[in-house]
Amino acid sequence: MIDLKNVRNEIDAIDEELVKLFLKRLEVTAQVAASKRERGAPITDPAREREIISRVTAEVGPEYENGARLFFTTLFSISKARQRLLIKGDSPMVKSVRAAAAEGRRFPTRAFVACCGAEGSYAQQATAQMFAAPTIMYFNAFEKVFEAVEKGLCPYGILPIENSAAGSVAAVYDLMLKHKFHIARALRLKIDHVLLAPRGVKLEDVREVASHPHAIAQCKRFFLEHPQIRERPASNTAVAAKEVAASERRDLAVIASRACAELYGLDVIAEGVQDAAFNYTRFICISKDMEIYPDASKFSIMLSLPHRPGALNAIISKFASIDVNLTKLESRPIPGMDFEFRFTFDFEASPTDAGVLCLLSELASDPEIEHFDFLGAYAEK
Repeated sequence: MIDLKNVRNEIDAIDEELVKLFLKRLEVTAQVAASKRERGAPITDPAREREIISRVTAEVGPEYENGARLFFTTLFSISKARQRLLIKGDSPMVKSVRAAAAEGRRFPTRAFVACCGAEGSYAQQATAQMFAAPTIMYFNAFEKVFEAVEKGLCPYGILPIENSAAGSVAAVYDLMLKHKFHIARALRLKIDHVLLAPRGVKLEDVREVASHPHAIAQCKRFFLEHPQIRERPASNTAVAAKEVAASERRDLAVIASRACAELYGLDVIAEGVQDAAFNYTRFICISKDMEIYPDASKFSIMLSLPHRPGALNAIISKFASIDVNLTKLESRPIPGMDFEFRFTFDFEASPTDAGVLCLLSELASDPEIEHFDFLGAYAEK
């Protein structure tokens, strides 16, 4: 019978030797970096990597070929990251993060804020929770909010990005590919949908319900229970409530917030029409320039990767190696490029975490990453 304790002792001894060899390899990597800096040579040498992979996979044989390839590919990645840091230091992006975090300013209580819809919308409620005294400018489309911030019309904009029941707001993620912005803050808002109708209208009178498609998607059970009622997509829940109030129809209702009842003179004819009792929408507050506040504990980045096996796994492994918790990974197709995607990563970290900043510097300067955007370091309430 095999003595497991003795086998593990043998593995520990081998691991000790591996650690010594790993450190020795990194020391030699520093010499390689110094040589490349003197000669102005590129950090990445694909021919050299292929030569090594070919040699080691031949040595280990078919049984261990895939494992050897993974092991050495990871080693190459660590080596190149070390070389970039020694040759180039922090990337300009990480220098900007350090500078913004060092300012130590407080999140403003008063500001001009762009958001979608009208008074009573969930975006308006999110704005009121983020800012103590906001001046709100309403727009009829998500893109107008991005443009208002990008062009300097409003220093901040509020956008829904994800719902716990209906998932990601794809339209906002698609617009993130087009616009330049930073995330300054985020908020999870409790969503309680009610069914509103003009005074005197009863539930049995209703044949059509208007609301934003994302709100409708959060209320599937209601429509299944009332098959005689049709869905009517609208640009915004509060805008739809305003339109229903102005309409003379007696068979039209709206899914919106309770606040819209008093604002637009409507009656609540059904409570809690959403599927999930714990229904939350995540809103982000965007700004034109990078703003990082002392309570920041979350990062968002966006990048596109080469279309090859293992590219995404290699990035995820980098986060795991520094014990960073990825809280969301969203992929969106890049317009005009077949089967090419851009990925948005959300993860928990402090803007003063040296390991995280080192990783961000590596990602930002890695030529194999086709596109990299730092979206923000922020607090989420």
